[in-house]
Amino acid sequence: MDTARHELPRWQFDLTWSLFEYHLERLEPEDFLWEPAPLCWTLRRDGEDGAWVPDFAETEPDPVPVPTVAWLSWHIGWWWGVALDHARGRTPRERAEVVWPGRGEASVEWLRGLRAEWTAALEELGEEEWQATAAFPWRNDPEYTVAHMVAWVNAELMKNVAEIGQLRMLRAASRS
Repeated sequence: MDTARHELPRWQFDLTWSLFEYHLERLEPEDFLWEPAPLCWTLRRDGEDGAWVPDFAETEPDPVPVPTVAWLSWHIGWWWGVALDHARGRTPRERAEVVWPGRGEASVEWLRGLRAEWTAALEELGEEEWQATAAFPWRNDPEYTVAHMVAWVNAELMKNVAEIGQLRMLRAASRS
């Protein structure tokens, strides 16, 4: 990896992750399924096999439901897993294949595992790979490179970290 050229996106990722760790270390199992409003997207147990199933719509509803920490952590697993699949040259997983491990430490460790895999994938990228056309999330638009995908992951993670942090703090404040 050309450290001079790709140092900034890695620094930004590490900064965002450090902010995430602040919240991950403080999340309680009850935080994950807390619904802060009547209109929420969360995860629910499937009646057949007990797996966690996310609320989801192909077209974003209006108004947009407030996601729970559970939904946001599943969502991170979905989009980051697909980004990892593309970065590693694997067939991208389908949304329904992304299994949320449950509330509490299982989800925290799952997210940390995604971070470790992403960090390793970035370290393995050569200069040509950074400049190659990214298939995700733009569907092979030649204007966008793997470097753009890395920047998108940073932005998406930053947004989701802020949402999870805000939900955690709102729940903590509402119990006071």
